[in-house]
Amino acid sequence: MLFIEKTKCKACGYCVAACPKEALFWGDEVNEKGYKAVAVDLEKCVECGTCYTVCPDTVFTIKEA
Repeated sequence: MLFIEKTKCKACGYCVAACPKEALFWGDEVNEKGYKAVAVDLEKCVECGTCYTVCPDTVFTIKEA
C-alpha cells in the first residue's frame, strides 16, 4: 500500500508527471508548509515505486498491506 507523508510534500509535481497509471493528483489539502499536497487514487495505484524514485523529499512509502 502506498503511504504519503503530506507534511513533507513541496508540490514539485515530479510524481504526478511520472505516475504511469495517473494515480497521483493534486488533492484539496494544503499542508503546514502551505503547499497543495499530492493525493493518490488507491484503485489506480499499482505500487510500481515510480513516485518513490522521483520524489526528492521522501514523501512516499510503500508497505505490504
